[in-house]
Amino acid sequence: MSQQGKKNKKTYNPWDPTMTFVDREDELDFECIGYTSPRALMSCGHAVTPMSLTSWCRRLLEEGQYKFVCGHPNCKEWSYEEVRKMALLTPEETKYFENQLFENAAKSYMDVKCCPGCNYETVRTNCGNLCVKCTVCTVVKKRDFHFCWQCQKEWTGSVRSVSDHCDNRGCTNEQLELLRTCKEITFQDVKGVTGCPTVRACPTCGELVEHNTTKCKNIVCSQCKVEFCFICLKLTTECLQTSRHFQPCSSGVAPRQTSIPVRSWH
Repeated sequence: MSQQGKKNKKTYNPWDPTMTFVDREDELDFECIGYTSPRALMSCGHAVTPMSLTSWCRRLLEEGQYKFVCGHPNCKEWSYEEVRKMALLTPEETKYFENQLFENAAKSYMDVKCCPGCNYETVRTNCGNLCVKCTVCTVVKKRDFHFCWQCQKEWTGSVRSVSDHCDNRGCTNEQLELLRTCKEITFQDVKGVTGCPTVRACPTCGELVEHNTTKCKNIVCSQCKVEFCFICLKLTTECLQTSRHFQPCSSGVAPRQTSIPVRSWH
């Protein structure tokens, strides 16, 4: 049998005492492929096969994620160790998963983009400055080479100025523009709130998020998983010291944001 054929037939050993087997549907087989392996329980309680788990986790990595979260709504995160074991990762898959995990985490934590001059990945050390110096291009071109982190073109304008755009035509921060122009939200279950934008930047990491208008005013950021109040932009624990989940905030509605918060990693 070919290596590809073996990989397509990964199956659990039904006598493995370290796994909990159940007589249920494969709850990660979203494409209804019908994998033939016995079903085993993940720590979140959902039944999987090694192929469906591998397929789902590969999809997460291809989307740029660096955490493995169950595909069912509001479910739990799995550790890489659990995924590696339950997916029966082959040596080739293990190498791919670990390399992709590192790459995705690096891009998320360290702010990495490719220089438009040489296409090498560059780390931005000052997340508040759009003007970034590429050391590779500086050596090759024998002159200082800076590029704009936002429009991905060679920098034009003063390299000493800090602003939300460079002097290249069309260099605008689309996220800030969205924060500035988005409509106002009408909460269905939190009465008496007016003037709150429909889009907010997470006060912890800067990810743009929207509230679905229902239930309480607090929301969990899809990127950093920190919970905050959509109205006053304080962390939920701080907001609830002076108000309730379904009440307007004592400090009122936070104004529209004019900058994107950047998370500091220590």
